[in-house]
Amino acid sequence: MRKQIIKAPNLTGTSEEWLNLEEIAQVEVSSEDPKHPIESAFKHGENLGWRASQPGEQTIRLLFDEPKDLRRIRVRFSEPQVERTQQFTLRWADSQTGSFREIVRQQWNFNPRSSTIELEDYKVDLHHVLALELIIDPDLGRNQAFAALAEWRIA
Repeated sequence: MRKQIIKAPNLTGTSEEWLNLEEIAQVEVSSEDPKHPIESAFKHGENLGWRASQPGEQTIRLLFDEPKDLRRIRVRFSEPQVERTQQFTLRWADSQTGSFREIVRQQWNFNPRSSTIELEDYKVDLHHVLALELIIDPDLGRNQAFAALAEWRIA
């Protein structure tokens, strides 16, 4: 038998491959806690991330200055205190006012004893993206929990 060790793909990524969203896009957000601004979610490291200022479903929309081809989308959510079921939807459009197409819809059960972090890392093949939207329902229609996003990275 012949054997060869191959290099595993780098899933953590390097800072060079992530887009600097603050320089290439405008962000729209449905609400924002002043202590947890949306800019915190776009920076790598141990930031506080973004948090909504009111409970219920929230939307974060990125509007790119120029069309982008996207290969990877990573989102990280953290909930260390409250047991709840969250759902998020990622959508994209090739115009800033056009109709959105769904990339993924994902549910996650947070539990302070066993499941406090959700990390999703998607390989995508999206071309000429002008708008990217993240819709978070933090407690599946109960409108009692506050949406939060620890990190959102795009390459």
